[in-house]
Amino acid sequence: MKALVLEGLHQPLAIKEVSTPSLQPGEVLVQVKAAALNHRDVWIQKGQYGGIKYPSILGSDGAGVVVEAFSEAEKHWVGKEIIINPSHNWGNNPKGQGKSFKILGLPDEGTFAQYVKVATRYLADKPAHLSFEEAAALPLAGLTAYRTLISRAQVQKGEKVLITGIGGGVALFVLQYALAIGAQAYVTSSSEAKIARAKEMGAIGGTNYTSPDWADELKKQTGGFDVLIDSSAGEGFAKLVDIAAVGGRIAIYGGTQGVIKELVPQRIFWKQLSILGATMGSEEEFGQMVYFIIQHQLRPVVNKIFPWEEAEQALRRMDNKEQFGKIVLKIE
Repeated sequence: MKALVLEGLHQPLAIKEVSTPSLQPGEVLVQVKAAALNHRDVWIQKGQYGGIKYPSILGSDGAGVVVEAFSEAEKHWVGKEIIINPSHNWGNNPKGQGKSFKILGLPDEGTFAQYVKVATRYLADKPAHLSFEEAAALPLAGLTAYRTLISRAQVQKGEKVLITGIGGGVALFVLQYALAIGAQAYVTSSSEAKIARAKEMGAIGGTNYTSPDWADELKKQTGGFDVLIDSSAGEGFAKLVDIAAVGGRIAIYGGTQGVIKELVPQRIFWKQLSILGATMGSEEEFGQMVYFIIQHQLRPVVNKIFPWEEAEQALRRMDNKEQFGKIVLKIE
């Protein structure tokens, strides 16, 4: 088969001939129709991720058709259109992942290939209202958003929700989920165009976080937020504490801006705030997320679909933060 192979640090992805995966008990072979990019693919390419090995076939997100099964026990999957849960070996504790947890696409070979092997426990039927490209955009970001907003922050109808850094895959799913539940959503971005797009989707308001008064502006608009969803951390995190309402929940699923500084503890305990960490999710949550997507007929926001020969251009588009929504590769 052919696959997009990362052969070394800072090397471009290149289509190479590789061996088709050999199946083990409980596994099936999936013909990949579409695969979506995540920032982790860029970080691995740059050497900014743990446990990197070369050569590697990246890709955590994928949708396709099951074409082969190891044994009779798995053969009922053959011919089915599926999406893949990239959150593997979560473990038995719903509170957090176990020591054996891993994400598809490193260390195991991922979805940037014509075929990928997957244990059937990590398969779900592709939602019928989604194309393969839309379905491929769902798993990693959709699952992280579900755990962050619904499992951890437990957002409720009517609550005010702030979503920072709108435009990324997880943030956009958070926006869609919040609106589906009936929450009042607000956003931040460094791009006025992305804020405008979020308002078109249903966000009530937003502000540019490059403005020194962005937090004060939001506080005036809302009086404070019940739920705040953040992917950046860094120096701006302390302002989230300032604009949280009494009893507010701040859930964080990323740290692109680095260490949190100047966090005043009195503002946290006096306002009875909860600060919640989240990433990926359990197998049960993946099933709940897929059901939620079907129930509300949600469609992932797909920014651009690239032929897989242009995978390197797709990675650079993500690296340059040019996207509003998910970037998807069409696997030929």
